[in-house]
Amino acid sequence: MTDLQQTIDHLDRLIAWPTVSSDSNLALIEDCAERLDALGARVEVHRSADGTKANLWATFGPDIDGGVVLSGHSDVVPVTDQDWTSDPFRLAERDGLLYGRGTCDMKGFIAACMAMAPVLAERATARPVHFAFTHDEEVGCLGGAELVHILRERGVTPGVAIIGEPTSMRVIEGHKGCCEYRTSFTGLEGHGSRPELGVNAVDYAVRYAARLHAISHELTTRAPEGSRFEPPWTTINVGKLVGGHAHNVIPGKALIDWDLRPVVWDDAEFVKSEMADYVAHTLLPAMQAVHPGAGISVETVGEVPGLEPMDQNEARDLVSELTGANGTDLVAFGTEAGLFQSLGTSAVVCGPGSIEQAHKPDEFIAPDQLQECLTFLDRLSVTLSTPPGQAADA
Repeated sequence: MTDLQQTIDHLDRLIAWPTVSSDSNLALIEDCAERLDALGARVEVHRSADGTKANLWATFGPDIDGGVVLSGHSDVVPVTDQDWTSDPFRLAERDGLLYGRGTCDMKGFIAACMAMAPVLAERATARPVHFAFTHDEEVGCLGGAELVHILRERGVTPGVAIIGEPTSMRVIEGHKGCCEYRTSFTGLEGHGSRPELGVNAVDYAVRYAARLHAISHELTTRAPEGSRFEPPWTTINVGKLVGGHAHNVIPGKALIDWDLRPVVWDDAEFVKSEMADYVAHTLLPAMQAVHPGAGISVETVGEVPGLEPMDQNEARDLVSELTGANGTDLVAFGTEAGLFQSLGTSAVVCGPGSIEQAHKPDEFIAPDQLQECLTFLDRLSVTLSTPPGQAADA
């Protein structure tokens, strides 16, 4: 059986687990753990606080720093209200493409890693290789943050982290951060005919969203000179606004889910400061003038640092050499790369499939992208017989 067919078989199995972020990923993680353990890996399964989810950290090779991390998240986004041609949780092949939720984002990369695990295990004689499969990346990189915290506490510092998000195997050396928030509004219900007697939570949520919109325009003037991002400035997106029950009832509850993609961390602090000031001096006084019990609270869902482009980046140089890339790019979407970079590990994003297919109905990956990833991983495996910091041909 070819490596490609093995990869497709792994992908078929991975897709069948509906690991939407709201649900458990334990079956997928335990299956991968068992398979890697059978190959001789040192396997750790770290469960979340509630026990329903887990990260996998598995290592082949010597127990030293300077290893290579192959990082992928196991969770996928929902398929609710999406119009799929086939069952999203069964791998389907049509017109030479492989369809299913997570095929490109990012179970295709995990499948390729699993298919190449025997080769990586055999060749990791001088430099370790780590498999890092996490939970809840799609809702704030929660699992990745937990894993990195454990590695930091242990003093473990890998040399290189390769995050296999779908980049069409392009080498990505930088991306914006990703900060996700939920703002909740508590007002005072009443009859719609007397709006002055209530505190309309939806009304204040809309005002909050409008202030975010205004600040987003201010951010366009704060783009760092020479910024290579597209767009070059920090962005804000209001992704969800919920509130109300009927047209004639003053809604007492509302919430907004929104995110911030900072180019530099100062922008994140600027936005949070501006919104806190707006709440404290404008919205809350107006709400509490009618009802002292009214309130606004902000929950931080996740704050994930961006991947900062670095002059010295072993991961970028290594992956560029192995893929034959002529250059590198930056992207706007976030990944777990910045978390690994915070450890002092050089990081890069490179994986099979196109981000243009991610999160959409009829998500797919092309087999030639999987083959390109397999070729890269095979070349990478050769470097594992060379100690960290030493040239592969020395």
